[in-house]
Amino acid sequence: MQELQTEVDRLADMAKAEGRLGLDTEFMPEGRYRPLLCLVQIVVGEHVEVLDPLTSTFDPTPLAEVLADPAIEIVLHAGRQDVAILRREWKTTFTNVFDTQVAAGFAGFSAQAGYNGLLHDVLRIRLPKTASFTRWDARPLTEEQMKYARGDVEHLMPLADDIQRRLSERGRLEWAREECVVIAEATDERDPNEVWRRLPRVSGLDPKERAVAQAITAWRERTASKEDRPVGAVVRDPTVVELAKRQPATRRDLAQIRGITPDVVRRRGDDLMAAIEVGKGAEPIKLEEGDRSPTEAADGPVIALAESLVRSRAQEAGLAYELIAARADLSPIVVAARRKQTEPDVRTLRGWRRELVGDELLELLHGNRTIRVQSGRVQITPSE
Repeated sequence: MQELQTEVDRLADMAKAEGRLGLDTEFMPEGRYRPLLCLVQIVVGEHVEVLDPLTSTFDPTPLAEVLADPAIEIVLHAGRQDVAILRREWKTTFTNVFDTQVAAGFAGFSAQAGYNGLLHDVLRIRLPKTASFTRWDARPLTEEQMKYARGDVEHLMPLADDIQRRLSERGRLEWAREECVVIAEATDERDPNEVWRRLPRVSGLDPKERAVAQAITAWRERTASKEDRPVGAVVRDPTVVELAKRQPATRRDLAQIRGITPDVVRRRGDDLMAAIEVGKGAEPIKLEEGDRSPTEAADGPVIALAESLVRSRAQEAGLAYELIAARADLSPIVVAARRKQTEPDVRTLRGWRRELVGDELLELLHGNRTIRVQSGRVQITPSE
């Protein structure tokens, strides 16, 4: 494992000369508010290095500058969390990302293809999985662990080359690059004032209770971040919802709520009740249209029909269905068509997706087309 700053500088210089760098990370998410970055694996050309970011003398600045350089392609596999962690830890940005998992979906493979499976399907290479679940924050690491870490990037560039070749032949390389922009913008930062929206059964709270839930979750986020522990270790989600409903005013009332242990009352009781008071004094929160589930029971079969059309077109085009649509895309399209509202701003109705299936889907939902199966293929024809 390289721990010397000179190696970081050398890798940065090599990447600038090559115009390309492959990247992977190992991290430990358990027991923390944010994952702990433990290893950074770099490949430039055929040169592989494993860097130790836990070393006190480690300065990532030269590599952070490489990651932000639009002239240098950064190759990853399923890199959303790698990008989010490095953006936060290295105070950098990503501007030119090629994610082999995302790109594989445009080349006829699954959009969730794992690295090992894709390596085998594309390059006929199998990697050992012996160290896939390990304590990456432990030092020293064993040779077996180091071999596993190196393997995560050792074949990354040939894999990317093969997928890019396939995409170029199909005229879809730019589609894949467009989708990889989403990966480049990945972040694990959360707005403390918006986290309440993820609570279970939040739509069952009235506006005043939602304001209390917002105040409690904002306090919980700040507390968990300060102590570097999971938010659930401060107060669990179901308990937050119950607190928002019952709004205890005393420690005795607080102690009666399921999930509030004597330790929580002792250590956090005053702060928790202060957060509740903040919420009680705040403006009630009405759910916006986008926060509700607008679908009705009758929409279910229509959504299933829309999904069938999209899946059929995806299969014909040799694309992973997930790259074109998800239920979160199709539901608002179906609802808007039923209500005769303006088209929703969802990815299925933008760019190449609209050209591939979006316009056809809208015509079907507005009753201008009918759907049938002919010779094993889904056919859309004008309504009579």
